[in-house]
Amino acid sequence: MSRKGLPANQLAAAGARKFVRALLTERAGAPPATAGPGAAAISSELIQTAVLLTSELVTNAVMYAGTEIDVTCRLEHGNPPAEVDGERGPARIGVVVEVSDRHPARRVRGGVDARAGEPGYGLQLVSALSESWGVTYRQAVKTVWFRLEGTEGEPGSVGAGPRPEPPVRLTHPVRGQPRRHAAEWADRGGPSFLAETSELLAGQLDQDMVTALAAQLLVPRLADWCAIWLTTEGGGMQLSRVWHVDERRINPLRADLERDPPSDVIGTSGTPWPWPECAGSDATGGSALAFPLVARDTAQGVLLLGRAGQLQMTDTVVRMVEDVARRVAQAVYTARQYTRQTTISLALQRRQLPASLASIPGVDTAIVYEPHGEGQTVGGDFYDVFPMGERRWCFLLGDVQGKDPEAMSVTGLARHLVRLLAREGHGVESVLGRLNLAMAEESAEAVELGGEQASSRFLSLLYGELEVDPGIAGARCTVASAGHPPPLHMFTDGAVEPASEPQMLLGIDEGTEFRASSFALAPGETLLCVTDGVTERRCGNWQLDDNDGLIEVLRDGVGLGAKALAEHVRRAAHDFGTGPVEDDLSVLVLQAVAPTVEPPTVDPRT
Repeated sequence: MSRKGLPANQLAAAGARKFVRALLTERAGAPPATAGPGAAAISSELIQTAVLLTSELVTNAVMYAGTEIDVTCRLEHGNPPAEVDGERGPARIGVVVEVSDRHPARRVRGGVDARAGEPGYGLQLVSALSESWGVTYRQAVKTVWFRLEGTEGEPGSVGAGPRPEPPVRLTHPVRGQPRRHAAEWADRGGPSFLAETSELLAGQLDQDMVTALAAQLLVPRLADWCAIWLTTEGGGMQLSRVWHVDERRINPLRADLERDPPSDVIGTSGTPWPWPECAGSDATGGSALAFPLVARDTAQGVLLLGRAGQLQMTDTVVRMVEDVARRVAQAVYTARQYTRQTTISLALQRRQLPASLASIPGVDTAIVYEPHGEGQTVGGDFYDVFPMGERRWCFLLGDVQGKDPEAMSVTGLARHLVRLLAREGHGVESVLGRLNLAMAEESAEAVELGGEQASSRFLSLLYGELEVDPGIAGARCTVASAGHPPPLHMFTDGAVEPASEPQMLLGIDEGTEFRASSFALAPGETLLCVTDGVTERRCGNWQLDDNDGLIEVLRDGVGLGAKALAEHVRRAAHDFGTGPVEDDLSVLVLQAVAPTVEPPTVDPRT
């Protein structure tokens, strides 16, 4: 399958992108009978990454070599994985793209195969996103290639062995030396270049990746080398990226530029800059120009372009570089805002949960905590285990309705308020009653002020105390559940019963009175506490806790220690449904253990 006869005015990179996207999209949509027994799924993410890296390789090859460019794309299917429990694992697929050119002035090293990681090859975008890549020299041909690994296919779809795909080749002739005519190229390909710049920088949330992409976009299209400084919080300048058409000069150029950073942000586009000797000057010398990076009236850094001879800065080229600089500055600004907000969010989230669980003599404790929100360390669920003197420990497991930042703020409020009330000497029933009153009053105030709906302030909480007597094995447990799945008490013989009765959610009725249950937790017995992310885990129309499903899960874990039992419940919740977990998932296990009996001391004289 090949594509030929591209329109003369179509850029090589655009044609290559279209070719690779069309090929992989066609293969991804092929029915199993066409794709073959060894085929695995080709995801849209894999296609987008392959198109992006193809554009990178073709752009560099065209602008540097100025000759015909060959683009080859092929699929590689892996060997079938071994069977596990009678079923084969998922298939894997590789996408390999090769870009070859014939530079007339290149001194070719015959038979050399340079792999990623060796000095002198710094295609950072390719090396960052591809599984593997390399540069191969054969006679007068230089081939730069990369390999991506595809997504998993469905289990059981793996064939009898690897099935190589025939290579698919696209040859696109690009003649002349376009990199010598920056002004002409800007007139011809400027709009497409700016569109590609916007596409590549859009959604980048790492400022270092932004500068890496920008440098490789500008070199060698508009300059022989590029450097990007970014402002620091202290008001200084830090050299973020250096790129050179001759990769051997990157490190020396960086060292030279770092010795003389900008003292301030450049105020005018196209400000002359001293030519670094290590940038590669000859009899014609070289020229460098600086452009400010400004976004939302805030200085983000300086963009520096250098070229042997004279930079042809016509009005068209200047406007194009200014447009690129604005896009880079805005991308850096967005990445910095994201990083700042993420840092603040993580710092606040760390305050919502305890740094560690208190150690209780004679009781093993284990927690499993999985917040649902992407990129979050804390969700609407919260937990705590803390001491109250030498013989008493308090534990809690709660869930705030909602998964937004407002819900997370309530988790911290509730946890610290429970600690405060417990330290003031309030028992289980009193703690729940006072917390309920505080939640109800805050909900009423929110509604009066026209803020959040009161329902977002409701809270379910399981709260209890453990009293341990140093001379008696086990512990005395007092626990109550306010709108929370009741804790389960498992005895040593595998019998399981609820340890408390269900009661009203906190924050609904300020006059609600709560009742606690007390019982002995003997050695070998377990108290299991979970949130509704476990009990309401769905599989079709069924929930995990339907027909006492959680009790059966707990019985299946009889004999396990606290940590193993918590993991057993977590795994059972994940395995119950076929889709992703749609809620925070928390499991707290308290297990009384037999005291360690030390052997009697024997007097060696007897």
